[in-house]
Amino acid sequence: MVNDRNPILVALDVGTAEEAVRLAKLLNAYVGGFKVGLELLMGPGPGVVAAIAALGKPVFADAKLHDIPSTVARAARQLSRLGARWVTVHTSGGGRMLNAAAEGLEEGAAGRPSGLLAVTVLTSMTGDDLTETGVSGSPGRQTARLAKLAAGAGCEGVVCAPTELGVIAQVAPELLKVTPGIRPPAFAGDDQRRIASPAEAMERGADYLVIGRPILGAADPAAAARSILASLA
Repeated sequence: MVNDRNPILVALDVGTAEEAVRLAKLLNAYVGGFKVGLELLMGPGPGVVAAIAALGKPVFADAKLHDIPSTVARAARQLSRLGARWVTVHTSGGGRMLNAAAEGLEEGAAGRPSGLLAVTVLTSMTGDDLTETGVSGSPGRQTARLAKLAAGAGCEGVVCAPTELGVIAQVAPELLKVTPGIRPPAFAGDDQRRIASPAEAMERGADYLVIGRPILGAADPAAAARSILASLA
């Protein structure tokens, strides 16, 4: 671990606020923070952010905002008011949108630490998927383009696949690197494509690891979190 910071952010990808809070309480002593994603934000609602933040660990609201600048600014402000330490935005929304989101987030935080995490290329996507959307080049090349944009537009960090951590270090080393697609060696495959083990991702320069199914799907989630943390020592 870097500077003894616990880098594990647990993705609370469950359907109810009650289950999210129960799991957060169970895991709170073994992780560095929590992700509240679209399933919770679109189900029980954004108030879950406040309930999880009340446990004292940082929460990132994985809303993946992508709209006109004024709308994104207002949404970021609301999530920040609820206690989100970070809010995700799609970098492909452009610099004006990112700047507006950063301003809204700062207003909502009212002096608390807050920051934008700019989503680059989803870990489920391959080069063929990018081509299908009209984007030329590899995931690495597109990640580099978007990271440069994020660095110049008031973002604190990026969300990137572990395979692109080296790219971020080259083009925007000042950005915080938050990395999904984390799979322990024994974990079965799923819809994530560009993945790495927790130890591999940290060695490549990740600051935080977003881990969901390998912890939540374990028979003993707390033991799974402890085991992953121990593997990083």
